[in-house]
Amino acid sequence: MVQDVLSEAEEKMKKAVTVVKSELAGVRTGRASAALFDRIMVDYYGTKTPLKQMASISTPEAQLAIIQPWDKSAISAIEKAIMTSELGVTPSNDGNVIRLPFPPLSEERRKDFVKLVKKMSEEGKVAVRNIRHGARDDLGSLEKEKLISEDEEKRAEKRVNELTDKYVKEIDGLLQRKEQEIMEV
Repeated sequence: MVQDVLSEAEEKMKKAVTVVKSELAGVRTGRASAALFDRIMVDYYGTKTPLKQMASISTPEAQLAIIQPWDKSAISAIEKAIMTSELGVTPSNDGNVIRLPFPPLSEERRKDFVKLVKKMSEEGKVAVRNIRHGARDDLGSLEKEKLISEDEEKRAEKRVNELTDKYVKEIDGLLQRKEQEIMEV
């Protein structure tokens, strides 16, 4: 039973780290990346559809992204979705593809992005700590029901704390790498 609580907590913590990783990938750095478009939803015939399901996205240069929609009639909807996103780029199209030039980030914009990634990583760490709290509650109820001893509960709580520290440290590492990426000129 203790092992079930521990493995469930670890699985949830891994998912929290994965969510943080994907959110950080969507934050713009000084260069274009296909991951920037992962969270963009396009209003396609009244249905919110992920952009990556509607077009191929490539980055032939560090400062340029090219989106080639499979349905040419969706170009204007895709452009509108990009304009309303927080990417801060202006699309241009030639009827077949959409080109997105990414201008170099100003120092102020870089600092704004750093604040944003810090907030994202803090939310991830809070999620990991909430998982720890839930696991501790589960262990406490197992001990109250006399299904495990007090010593087993203490050992399991120690293990939960170790898992929490491990995943919080992993999130901190992701944050540090993303900050360096953003501040790199």
